[in-house]
Amino acid sequence: MVVIATVGAAIVVLLVVIVVVVVVVVVVVAAAVVVVVVVVVVEVVVIAVTVLVIVVVVVV
Repeated sequence: MVVIATVGAAIVVLLVVIVVVVVVVVVVVAAAVVVVVVVVVVEVVVIAVTVLVIVVVVVV
């Protein structure tokens, strides 16, 4: 019975560790995706503003 209980506890601990690792990986990946999206949006906005400024300067 002690062996079964020990094995059961070990399996539960292992499952908890796996779940925690998966959650951490998902959070890190999500954070990375958010950062990439924000950087891309900022780049697009900067390029758009630059183009607008150039157009306004050329037209005026």
